[in-house]
Amino acid sequence: MTHAIELALASTLLFGIGDFVYKRGAAAGVQAHHFLMVQSWVFTPTVILYGMVTGSLAFGRAALWGGLAGFFIFIGFYNFAYSLKSGSVSVNAPIFRLSFAVTAALGMWLLAEPLTTAKLAGLTLALIAVWLLLGDSAAGDARRRGATSLARVLVATVAVGIGNFFHKIGLRAGATPATLVVAQAAVVVTLATAFAIGVDGRLRPAARAWRYAPVAALVLAGAFVFLVESLARGEASVLVPIAQMGFVVTAVLGFFFLAEPFTLRKGAGLAAALAALASFVYGSTP
Repeated sequence: MTHAIELALASTLLFGIGDFVYKRGAAAGVQAHHFLMVQSWVFTPTVILYGMVTGSLAFGRAALWGGLAGFFIFIGFYNFAYSLKSGSVSVNAPIFRLSFAVTAALGMWLLAEPLTTAKLAGLTLALIAVWLLLGDSAAGDARRRGATSLARVLVATVAVGIGNFFHKIGLRAGATPATLVVAQAAVVVTLATAFAIGVDGRLRPAARAWRYAPVAALVLAGAFVFLVESLARGEASVLVPIAQMGFVVTAVLGFFFLAEPFTLRKGAGLAAALAALASFVYGSTP
């Protein structure tokens, strides 16, 4: 197993935990714009500290790709947080993490990354896993949330997929992983704070946001650092799909801690997701 795969697997675990914390915050009544603003206030100094400790901050034109990634990631995570006002996290997270398909497709189309048998098998199994994890509850859940909420999940999915792709572009342009994540954070904290002020007319996040958002910030800081560090060492069409398999972690946490129903269909979905993960890992092995 290569170091790039190890980093992507670490990102998988942390993204899964982060999505679960998002659901806990939404269930506690934290508004999406408050959650994202407080998260960005903790996320930004965390990744700056990482860059300073590693001595790998080097701002230049290539860092602008990280800022562009931040724009799309803000759109994605805000819409994901908003969508979690209702519906189970074991349904919403798999939809959201389909963003890997967007990144993989862009990597193969625009960066000429090869479409191998292992990648094709992994992508197919991952899509099957998402379909199975949605289960019979998906239709009912979509009806409860309405077309607008479903549209938010789809917007989030596409936006994060594009954002992750821009990280790979930035790396190819010569930016360091830490620089890209810090540039991403700078854009997100600016947009999140300005948006919250615009919505509320003041700068005063709800007290409940401080219970959940800082935890999500620390977890996601690690997830993004591991993801971008892995992208510096390998193909986006392999590593991003691995990292986005965090929906398996989120679904398992939802079953155990939120008492979300576990069915044979969802069990088959988890098995398919693990098979997809194994396929990507196998396909990346020299």
